[in-house]
Amino acid sequence: MTAGSLLSIRPAGPADAAAIAALHVAVWRLTYAGLAPPAAVARLDLAHRLPQWRAALAPGARGATLLALRDARLAGFVRFGPASQPELGEAGEIKHLYVDPACARQGIGRQLLSAAFDGLRRAGCAEAALAVVRGNDPALAFYRAAGGRPAGHFTDAGPLWRSENLILRWVL
Repeated sequence: MTAGSLLSIRPAGPADAAAIAALHVAVWRLTYAGLAPPAAVARLDLAHRLPQWRAALAPGARGATLLALRDARLAGFVRFGPASQPELGEAGEIKHLYVDPACARQGIGRQLLSAAFDGLRRAGCAEAALAVVRGNDPALAFYRAAGGRPAGHFTDAGPLWRSENLILRWVL
């Protein structure tokens, strides 16, 4: 994908679950291969993620997912909504933001983050927050460059592994 090709952002729907799950697994495995235990990396596969994305995109599910499409192909996605961790307080949460590595450093992550902030503002949120696994330095650098301010930490027991997470927060 080239930087000059047309990017569009649209809401995701149930028919997008398989494409989102496949990108989520691919990027997660690449990102966490050196951070998560090997057993967790092996277990986080399409069979694990697809049911979660089908549920997240089902009618009536809480939160929203936006897709970034470049030349009609999935380049990235962001999921946001009510906070899922008590440590995030009343802030709206950026739950997932993933960009296809072939599309990295083209502004797609920043556009998705901005669109999520707009969605959280429309939902009445005064702040946004997210958790980043300690050691995920590229993500931390990206979110800090986008104005995220350190706001604490917590241990996520997670379904596959316990991770230390740093909280970043934005005033919307």
